Amino acid sequence: MTTILRRLPPSEATGLRTGARHSLAQLYRPLDLVVLGLGVMIGAGIFSIAGRQAATIAGPGVILSFMIAGIASLLAALCYAELASTMPTSGSAYTFTYVIFGEVWAWIIGCALVLEMQLAVAVVARAWAGLAVQTITDFGVRLPQQGVIGDVFVFVILAALTGVVALGARIGLRALWIMVSAKLLAIGAVIVVGALNLDVANFGDFYVPPKPVAAAAPTVLEVFLGQGQAFGWFGIFAAAPAIAFAYIGWDIIATAAEETVNASRAVPKGMIRSLVVATILYIAVAVVMVGMIPYTRISTDAPLSSAFKVVGVDWMVHVIDLGAVLGLTTVILVLIVGQTRVLFSMARDGLLPRGLATISRNYHTPSRVTLVIGAVSIVLAEFVPVLTLQELVVMGTLFAFLFVAAGVIVMRRRMPQLERGFTVPLSPVVPALSLVATLWLMVNLHVVTWGWFALWMAFGLLVYLLYGRRHSLLAPARVKETAGRGRHRR
Repeated sequence: MTTILRRLPPSEATGLRTGARHSLAQLYRPLDLVVLGLGVMIGAGIFSIAGRQAATIAGPGVILSFMIAGIASLLAALCYAELASTMPTSGSAYTFTYVIFGEVWAWIIGCALVLEMQLAVAVVARAWAGLAVQTITDFGVRLPQQGVIGDVFVFVILAALTGVVALGARIGLRALWIMVSAKLLAIGAVIVVGALNLDVANFGDFYVPPKPVAAAAPTVLEVFLGQGQAFGWFGIFAAAPAIAFAYIGWDIIATAAEETVNASRAVPKGMIRSLVVATILYIAVAVVMVGMIPYTRISTDAPLSSAFKVVGVDWMVHVIDLGAVLGLTTVILVLIVGQTRVLFSMARDGLLPRGLATISRNYHTPSRVTLVIGAVSIVLAEFVPVLTLQELVVMGTLFAFLFVAAGVIVMRRRMPQLERGFTVPLSPVVPALSLVATLWLMVNLHVVTWGWFALWMAFGLLVYLLYGRRHSLLAPARVKETAGRGRHRR
């Protein structure tokens, strides 16, 4: 038991413990981190999720649902900010857990992060292909065999963005700045034009009388309550977990810590600022969505586009299409970057094959692991019905949120001497509230999602017991080997 609970010393979490530990060049500055966060948090969902949740679950109160999801995310972000400021490493929650709770728990969180990002890349790529086909169709171009073309689009976008990340972080950052700027212009147009067509009567009092619903696939909460419910206050809170899926991504900023100048201060600011900006934009689009037409007339297929057609502004459909395609492009790009850094960290710690932690001499990036991630993403997106598994992305993320919130409380007691660039205010109250909020979001996920997550974690634990435990750099045999090489060099 003591073997699998061995903890990484804080000094080695960001110290030069292996040849690869500080090989990632510092590239990001504070504003770059905000762009990184907006790149992954603001995708096509900003144009659709408010309308779908308003029409089916929350009514005009969906605006309050966005606020609730934003507060829950902010609580988690504050906890991430403290740990990232103390351990600015590309491993993010994986490394935090390694230092605070021990190796086996770090592996489990690593598995959760892999599930979150790897599956998200495939899910978003498949959604991107569908949007790209729809955008071309909306411009009046007829595409034969749209299914085949969609498959080709999936391959092209994943291959292209994997190549961008493999060729260098600087190239990816420049591309990200251009695409994020363009999609923010599209979102700005939606907010301004939509605001000019608002009807205050559509907001009502934000409350719609509750209605019982019988869900084909119940959530954990519905199992305990015996029946699901839409609208009313329950519906407003129940919409928050689905909306949290849109906010997910700010945590990826922590994976850029080793590549950030003055990371202990810049990373916390980047996470919190990008989350606040994204929340404001999401709420603004939700206000426009609910305000243009009554929630009962919202189309769940293309909510915002159909709303603009109803009010007679048809040309906005093309703006939304282009904004959605750009939005999902940046999401894929940032997810690949984040996934690369997490697997890179796990590999250089020995829990995965060390060859994955190799830095390319030509491009100065972990290109080998990037290519592996790209290949796996293509296989998943092309051959697995990933769109039915997207809730697993949320589950993996929320599971990591739990450990980060608990980690703040435990680290304050075990390691109060560590230097922090940011401290969570009102601790342990805020971390405790983060735990409660995260658990609330988790119990609103479907039972089948919990089942698939448990199977993934069981598989991951088996891999650790068969491989990671013996190959870890903290394993006794590896420690002696490293020490021997050190004496030989001296």
